[in-house]
This record gives sequence, structure tokens and C-alpha cells, in this order.
Amino acid sequence: MNTTRRTLLGASLALPFAAPAFAQAEIGTAARPLKIGGTAGPHSQVLEKVQEIAARDGLVLRIVPFTDYITPNAALAAGDLDANSYQHQPFLDQAVKDRNLPLVAVGKTLVFPMGVYSRKQKKIADIPNGSRVAIPNDPTNGGRALLLLAANGAFKLTPGADFRATVADIVENPKRIRIVELEAAQIPRALDEVEAAAINTNFAIPAGLNPVRDAIAIESADSPYANLIVVKRDNANAPWVKKLVAAYQNDEIKAFVRDTFQGSVVPAF
Repeated sequence: MNTTRRTLLGASLALPFAAPAFAQAEIGTAARPLKIGGTAGPHSQVLEKVQEIAARDGLVLRIVPFTDYITPNAALAAGDLDANSYQHQPFLDQAVKDRNLPLVAVGKTLVFPMGVYSRKQKKIADIPNGSRVAIPNDPTNGGRALLLLAANGAFKLTPGADFRATVADIVENPKRIRIVELEAAQIPRALDEVEAAAINTNFAIPAGLNPVRDAIAIESADSPYANLIVVKRDNANAPWVKKLVAAYQNDEIKAFVRDTFQGSVVPAF
């Protein structure tokens, strides 16, 4: 064996034991900000305040806004995000079940009571026969909208119906209301084209709709649809997760939400 070959062989054998040229930066540092996704509007607005509070504890956040409900979970599962903050537990459970996503909730954030809005009517009872009413087309928020409409007398649902309700659960519809299912983010733009629409508050506010002032029906403040901070299952107990949750579940955030949204968004912690 010549000297050159011995040298190369020795180098190759040594490689598994060699120290890495560089270590991956810790999540939440300036070199590697914690990437957290949220839908554009109130979710991202509150995250900007969380970002400010987290920085005091040495946790650097980078907010990534989204305009739909599906992409933030896909991005988190793929590792393009470290966390997201935009969805409630029923939505997360359905996403995990449907797509086998390795995601878990690590803390509650806010309740965005869903409202029913109309450019034409002041009450659900005033909706004319045969009218079109828009609701979100995702499984959990669609069912949530149907429950809100039923609770306000638009029609009746199958006894025991919950957030999983579909239009097939409408059992009594004397006004022959026609349900139009649309992507949640698109419904505010369709409001002029329908008699009424159930709109998630995080999309209502950017559209200039105030749930407290403008909704003709609204969920109560004790709504079970508290939004969540969500991470990949393997990161659930990571130190940066505890810092993130602490920065969100903070008295300053409660005050910010109260002063900014005037009751249309409610802290769930």
C-alpha cells in the first residue's frame, strides 16, 4: 500500500469521528429565528405583540402570514414553520386525522367568535324565503356556522348535531334557505352576493366588519373554539416552546387584545 493510499484511507476512517464543521443554530436565536405562521389580520397582529414580548426573553420570532387555513399546517408538518397560531382544536383534530399530520397543541390563545353578517337584513328572522346564505367550506367551521344559524332560528339540525354537522343535517328548513359553501377567506368578498354569511372573525375584521357592532348573530364569549399554538409532536417539550407559550399567555397580550379589538376577540388563557 503506497503512502498516498494510506493517507486517504486514514482520512476516510477518521471522518465518522470528526467534529462537524458547524452546529445548527438553536431555534429562536438571531441566527435561526423561530418561524411562526398565522393567518393575515388579527392573528398576525397579535403575534407582532407576542414577538415584542418574546424578544425580552431572548426568543427571536419571525412571523409568516398566510391567507388560507390549509397551508399553515402543511408548512408546519414539512418543517417550513416551527409553530403556527390560527386554528381551534376541532380543526386541528380533523387536519391531523385527514392528513396524518404529526402536530399537537401546546397552549390556548384566543377565541374569535364567529358572526353572521348581512348587508340587507338586521336579524336572522328577517332573511327572506329562498335566500342564499354563505358558510365556510372546511368541515369544522362549516358545522360551526350551521350550529350558529340553527341557534338563531334559521333552520333546525339533526338532534345532537355538533361542529361536524353538514347541510345533510338540516332537517327542518321552512324558509328553504340555500347554503352556499365557500373558502372561509373568500366569504367577506361574497357578502354582497348573498343574503347573509357566517364569517370567521379573523377574516371579518380585515374586511372592515366589527363582530360586536355589525354581526346579526354571534357566538357567545364562552365559545369552545379557542385557538391554539401548534407545533410538531417531537418539539412539544422543547424549551423554546415553553418560552413561546409564556410570551403569548401574558397579561400584556390580554390588555392588547382588549384595547385593540374591543370585545370582538377574547383571550382564552
